[in-house]
Amino acid sequence: MTLEEFFSENKTVAVALSGGVDSAYLLWAAKHYGADVVAYIVKTEFQPAFEYEDAVRLADEMGVDKRVLAFSIVNYKKATANREDRCYYCKRRIFSLIGAAAAEDNCLIVCDGTNASDDAEDRPGMRALKELHVRSPLRECGLTKEDIRRLSREAGLFTWDKPSYACLATRIRTGETITKEKLRAAEESEGVLFSMGFTDFRVRQADGHARIEVPEDQMEALFAKREEILRELKPFYKSVSLNLENRK
Repeated sequence: MTLEEFFSENKTVAVALSGGVDSAYLLWAAKHYGADVVAYIVKTEFQPAFEYEDAVRLADEMGVDKRVLAFSIVNYKKATANREDRCYYCKRRIFSLIGAAAAEDNCLIVCDGTNASDDAEDRPGMRALKELHVRSPLRECGLTKEDIRRLSREAGLFTWDKPSYACLATRIRTGETITKEKLRAAEESEGVLFSMGFTDFRVRQADGHARIEVPEDQMEALFAKREEILRELKPFYKSVSLNLENRK
């Protein structure tokens, strides 16, 4: 099946728009192939501000109707308990909200940006999507991450080379309760590194201590800015260290 065939068979769809590469291309394809599509953007504390802003920008630039659904996930204890299955509870609640809103808009098919490169085995979030009957057209059509970046570039989407960015909750050690303060520390500290030109990195935290992960080719630059990084990040953490096993 191709995306053109998918949207020919499913003419009215809701697209969960995160602001990332995959959902951006999915939204573009839905409109390009003539579907009646609405973008649903769920705004939570797990989402950095720039991802929300990118999602809004994408819908506006494509001229697609959008609905923003605000959800205070820090008040949802099954997610903030941060167990191994956190992603299941988070995805299930978020896509339940999207499904309810989409039903109000007469969009009975909810789609997400899971692609053929995503490993569906033993992933709690995938289980939630399956239970809620969420469709994943990119995956169903066999499109890999590499395919989607290439097609996004051809389509002129600004997200084509955007680094993958998992939600802020992934920065906090599993089993450690998620709070607004910890999420803010993760977002602001990563914002500092972004402003310094670093890409594809993570600032992990555990018990108030931060550990930076960067690709090997950025370690030298990070050491060169060591003092500045420490000055900017120490207000958020007891200590700041570098994981010498580079981020791959």
